[in-house]
Amino acid sequence: MWNVVFMGTPDFATGSLRALLEAGDYTIQAVATQPDRPKGRGQKMVETPVKAFALQHGLPVYQPLKVKEPEFVAKLREWNPDFIVVAAFGQFLTQEILDIPRYGCINVHASLLPKYRGAAPIQYAIMKGEKESGVTIMRMEKGMDTGAMYSKVAVPIDDEMNFARLHDLLMEKGAALLVETLPKIAAGLQPELQNENEATLATLLTKEMARINWNLSAKEIHDLVRGFDPAPGAFTFLPDGKLLKVWETRITGKKTEQIPGTVTSVTKKEFSVACGDEELRVLTVQPESKKRMPAAVFLNGRGVETGDVLGIHP
Repeated sequence: MWNVVFMGTPDFATGSLRALLEAGDYTIQAVATQPDRPKGRGQKMVETPVKAFALQHGLPVYQPLKVKEPEFVAKLREWNPDFIVVAAFGQFLTQEILDIPRYGCINVHASLLPKYRGAAPIQYAIMKGEKESGVTIMRMEKGMDTGAMYSKVAVPIDDEMNFARLHDLLMEKGAALLVETLPKIAAGLQPELQNENEATLATLLTKEMARINWNLSAKEIHDLVRGFDPAPGAFTFLPDGKLLKVWETRITGKKTEQIPGTVTSVTKKEFSVACGDEELRVLTVQPESKKRMPAAVFLNGRGVETGDVLGIHP
C-alpha cells in the first residue's frame, strides 16, 4: 500500500481519485481542493466536485485558501505521503511541498505535453483543430506544467467531438494511466524531459474568447463552437442586438462571397451563415434567456431570415 494525498478540484479530477480508490493499492490520507465558491443568481456556496466525491466516500477534505499556508504544509509533513497526486487542482505548489512526498508530486495533465501547458488544455486542443489530444502523467516542478514526463496516452479527436465528450474520455483514460504509472514510478521509472521548443500554452479562457468572429474560416468557427460546448458557449448577436449562443454547427464546404455573418439560407431545420471562406450550417442554438434548442425550434419562433447579419453588437 502507498500513502497518497490527492489534490484536485473539478469533475476531471474525480476520475483520478475514483481510480485510486478502486485500485485498492493506495491509502488516501487526505483530499485537498479549492474553497467553496458562490455560484448562480443566488450566490449560493457550492462544493467542488472533488469535495463532494471525497465526502461521499468518507475521505478527509481540506480546503486551504492557499496551499502554501504553514498549517497545511505542516499537515503534509505529518502525513509524509509516498505520492502527492494532483489533477486540475488550480493552485501552484511551492518547492517546499514538491519536496515532501517520497516519490514526488505527480500531475495528471489533460494534453500531450509539451503542447498546451496551462489551465484549459482540452478546450485549446479542440479550438486549434487538433486531430488528437491525450493525457500526460508528469513529475511536477515549479514551472507551469514543465516537469519531466512518465507516461502518455493519446486520444483521437473527430470533427464533431466537443469539449464535453473529450473531457470525459480524457478523464477516463488519464485515471487508468495514473494507476498504471504510479507503481512504475515507485519501482524506479525515469521520466523524459519535455522539449521546450515544442511547448505551447493553454491560458485561462475569457468570455470574449467565445465570441464568434464571422470573418474567420468556417473550420475555425466550427472548432470554436465545439471547444466551448458545454461552457461557456460560443456566442454571436442577432440583428436586434440580443445574444445568441451557438452550440452545434456543420461545415458545408460551400463557398460564399456574402459578407461574413450574413444568413445565406434558411430551411425548416437549420440555417447557414457566411464565414470568411465558406458557409457554416447552424443546427443547435440558445437565444438569450432561453434554453438550448434545435435550430428548427428557433426558426419556428422569431428565428432569423435570409439576409440577416449576425454579430453586430449595438
